[in-house]
Amino acid sequence: MVVRFFAGVSRCKTLALFQCNSFASACRSRTTSTSRQATTTGLGLITRINASPLKSVSVEQKRLYTVVKGSLSSLAPKVRSFIEEKAAICQPDNVYICDGSDAENQQMIDTLLESGMIQPLPKYDNCWLALTDPADVARVEKQTFIVTKEKRQTTPTTLNGIAGQLAKWMSPEDFSKQFNERFPGCMKGRTMYAIPFSMGPVGSPFSKIGMELTDSAYVVVCTRIMTRMGADVLKTLGDGEFVRGLHSMGRPLPLTKPLVNNWPCNSEKIMVAHIPDKNEIASFGSGYGGNSLLGKKCFALRFGGILAKREGWLAEHMLILGITNPQGVKKYVVAAFPSACGKTNLAMMTPSLPGYKIECVGDDIAWMRFDSEGQLRAINPEAGFFGVAPGTSMKTNPIAMKLVQSNTVFTNVAKTSDGGVYWKGIDDDAVSPGATITSWKRQENWQPGDNENENPAAHPNARFCAPAAQCPIMDPAWEDSAGVPVDAIIFGGRRPKGVPLIYESFNWQHGVFVGAAMRSEATAAAEHGGGKKKMIMHDPFAMRPFFGYNFGDYLRHWLSLEPSPHKVPKIFHVNWFRTNDEGEFLWPGFGENVRVLSWIMDRVANKDVAMESPIGLIPKPGSLNVEGLGDIDMKELFSVSPEFLRDECVEIDKYFKEQVNEDLPREMWQELANLQARARKM
Repeated sequence: MVVRFFAGVSRCKTLALFQCNSFASACRSRTTSTSRQATTTGLGLITRINASPLKSVSVEQKRLYTVVKGSLSSLAPKVRSFIEEKAAICQPDNVYICDGSDAENQQMIDTLLESGMIQPLPKYDNCWLALTDPADVARVEKQTFIVTKEKRQTTPTTLNGIAGQLAKWMSPEDFSKQFNERFPGCMKGRTMYAIPFSMGPVGSPFSKIGMELTDSAYVVVCTRIMTRMGADVLKTLGDGEFVRGLHSMGRPLPLTKPLVNNWPCNSEKIMVAHIPDKNEIASFGSGYGGNSLLGKKCFALRFGGILAKREGWLAEHMLILGITNPQGVKKYVVAAFPSACGKTNLAMMTPSLPGYKIECVGDDIAWMRFDSEGQLRAINPEAGFFGVAPGTSMKTNPIAMKLVQSNTVFTNVAKTSDGGVYWKGIDDDAVSPGATITSWKRQENWQPGDNENENPAAHPNARFCAPAAQCPIMDPAWEDSAGVPVDAIIFGGRRPKGVPLIYESFNWQHGVFVGAAMRSEATAAAEHGGGKKKMIMHDPFAMRPFFGYNFGDYLRHWLSLEPSPHKVPKIFHVNWFRTNDEGEFLWPGFGENVRVLSWIMDRVANKDVAMESPIGLIPKPGSLNVEGLGDIDMKELFSVSPEFLRDECVEIDKYFKEQVNEDLPREMWQELANLQARARKM
């Protein structure tokens, strides 16, 4: 159908506003009914508007779509409008409104099985394996953008035009161009799934609601694990505001070239964009979790950070755990580590010391607010774990190994011939006698030691996606709508040299500086982390890939939280990864890390167990319990050489000047000057 308007300028302007809504509205009532069901048909994309010098405008209608589950008419106006607008652009054949039910989840599993995107793992209960295109295995930081009118809203003004590392900016004009090159018609031949989800317990004052539109059933299955999803969310939302997410794998049907591993993606045109002014996220071309599960890093951290600044709270890349000592005293701590640096292992620790108990609230993201009494409280906005599989074993994290025995989606791990999983560092008995291994790249009869560094069985960033509710040590208060009280904040990362096992900041301002100055080895969770040579990267607050606004403003926001009536927690820094000259770890880690948490509990209770050092407060001799550990080189574990500290000051100064420049708060310059002065006195 071609509709032609011959009008003056004013009528052409009207059409420009009218094009994406009016025609779809006209078709809302078009239904075909039988005695069993009604199927709603709506209009798809209006693909072309051609204006000639004679001011004639033609509009060509290209496609219809069918609502195969749910009803557009039953949705609140804002939700319905969002679905109709994006369906008009993306041109799906079908629209499916998700309700989060078990029956629906089974339907998604069946869809993925039929398409070859997942395989069953019969060794476990209701577990599945997805193998991605090798070009789609990690977050894509270089293609992840924040869209704002002014660049400085997103990222600091760097020194002399040096490339910025703290969020990537895109102008609204450039975004519009990039969007229009990707999304029109991107879902042809596919189903658009509309996923209502809540980050945080449904109805909690902490929580926020989102709606993701995606053409990936894999995203539906994983979002059901990672969030509270379904009809209850829509009821709670009503016609309120929500974060709008649009995701497409970018492979409309019919395909123009074959898929790799039956995994639809468009790796050459990947883009993940956040548009704060419109409360929207647009992700194209990748099916990997961090790029496609929009409730996770996109919403919970980048958008969450923006919302937190507006509303006076914190959205952080932090685990939350509760620790109870033998005397029955319980404290909660939050901890920020870069991805693949042990957050999940710490959150699910099996403590080595008798009488201690660890309970998990969350392993990745914390939303924190001060209550009316000035106490900082935290919730885990997620409902599942999206953990790194390689390195996980009964030795390193027995809780996680028990967790993933059922209802889990694995991605890019190896598969054993008896229907199990395999990765580097898993227990020796993971492969049954006589069973063989097929690698994540589908290499059959893969053998350990067969050029394993170049050709690993599982990708280094292979993941498990499992429900939090089935974790054996979930804290009883993990879904408390009021959150849990935060008694301590921990920063940490992989530092093979120079940085002590544990130290405490001198005060809140110094603690913010400690977070701002964090450095760590790059990990496989980002696209640049899988190389042979490990880079020591600046990763402030373990948030470098996740800042949603100017880092200088982020620091000012943290600094602004200290004044009364807020009772700010103590801040600590840990380093489980220090090595000797032979490259061997000086600290055993894993369950033994409870000894460090025990010392932190003592400091939270203001016990006199700390002494000053140039970088902060470290344990007094004998105050850190190392009984039964054997030969631990405590001197080396806590030593800080003058040369190392001076070099560290140089690196921090260079980073601050180059990357944050005039946007860095003066308090951070003062803390750096204080550290330099202490280094000179060594």
